[in-house]
Amino acid sequence: NDRIVNVQYPRRSECPKRLQGCRSLHINEDNGRFLLLAVLIIVYMLCGAAVFSGIERPSELRAHGRWNRTLLNFSETFNISLQDLSSFLKEYEAAIAAGVRVDALRPRWDFTGAFYFVGTVVSTIGFGMTTPVTVAGKVFLIFYGLLGCAATILFFNLFLERIITLLAVVMKAVRLRRLRTSGLLPPGICQDFAESTLPGWKPSVYHVMLILGLSAIVISCCASAMFTPVEGWTYLDSLYFCFVTFSTIGFGDLVSSQNAAYGYQGLYRLANFFFILTGVCCIYSLFNVISIVIKQVLNWMLEKMSCLCCQHCNKANAFLGRRNAIRPGSRLKRGRFGRTPDSDRPCDSDTEGRRLSGEMISMRDLTGSNKISLAIMQKQLSESANGYPRTVCGSSRQNGFSGGVGALGIMNNRLAETSDSR
Repeated sequence: NDRIVNVQYPRRSECPKRLQGCRSLHINEDNGRFLLLAVLIIVYMLCGAAVFSGIERPSELRAHGRWNRTLLNFSETFNISLQDLSSFLKEYEAAIAAGVRVDALRPRWDFTGAFYFVGTVVSTIGFGMTTPVTVAGKVFLIFYGLLGCAATILFFNLFLERIITLLAVVMKAVRLRRLRTSGLLPPGICQDFAESTLPGWKPSVYHVMLILGLSAIVISCCASAMFTPVEGWTYLDSLYFCFVTFSTIGFGDLVSSQNAAYGYQGLYRLANFFFILTGVCCIYSLFNVISIVIKQVLNWMLEKMSCLCCQHCNKANAFLGRRNAIRPGSRLKRGRFGRTPDSDRPCDSDTEGRRLSGEMISMRDLTGSNKISLAIMQKQLSESANGYPRTVCGSSRQNGFSGGVGALGIMNNRLAETSDSR
């Protein structure tokens, strides 16, 4: 154990110079992912603003022109000055904000109207067609929304956890049935295999995203088929309303269940509540699954950017990452020149790390690393022989899926992490 193995390493001049890349900026993976996502969101918003401006701006200008001509014709026909007419229109806008409409609408602040309002508050939809105008109502809304929105977000997270668990059970049953039909399962231990085998199996993110997407489409189409004849909207407007409502955007240009009376009014309002609740929960779950996929894309982009910035360092790290032995650089000491290995390193090669670590490896460390390598190899061979899937906890950190709170933590715990090999 006291023997020392001397290893010969190339001189400093022989080691290639490290490329100046992303690693020289001292930005870790999480911060790099955050900055990249922020830049992509800004670019996405700029592109969306350009598209919507090109589509909607001409229509806005035409609407302003028609409105100005209408005001001028009305002023000349009834001999009313434009100033008096503008004052009257401002009063009408204030009446609209208070809930007054020309058409017959349901009362805004009776019990059912107030219940519809608080539903839009706690679900963060916020249509805007009903707003408090009194000081007491505005102050109460601040505290009421603070607690109600937090509780609703918790409900959405619990719904997400249960829907993912249900999908996992169904998809695992389908997987077992597929294995049974393919003849990979012995005929007498099917039930025991279902209980004891595949302990770490989790559904794929892409499969869950596909199922949630199809569910959202089905709910939106069914709800639109109900809104079109009842509310008098076109089917496209109904689909637009469903997305705006289910995603809790809530513009308020189209709002359901606002007329004074409907045919089968009680049944319609119950169905409206059911569709909005299930749609919001489904879209919320779908958004969280899509965020996992976006995070995977960000990891891929960071890897490609790292390859472009520092190819030599990435090759060296990829070689080191495949080593099962303990890296000799874990017990660092000051070199001969009186400086730490982190200062003035010309490259990140394996030989350079060994040279800076003292140029010596004790036999105790060497035998310990070999034991760990042998244990890891035996575990992998045992899992491969028994048909167990590979665990994802090791790759989750590499893929950037470790940790997370709230909905992200639920997705990390319930879904299988995607990797570059899939």
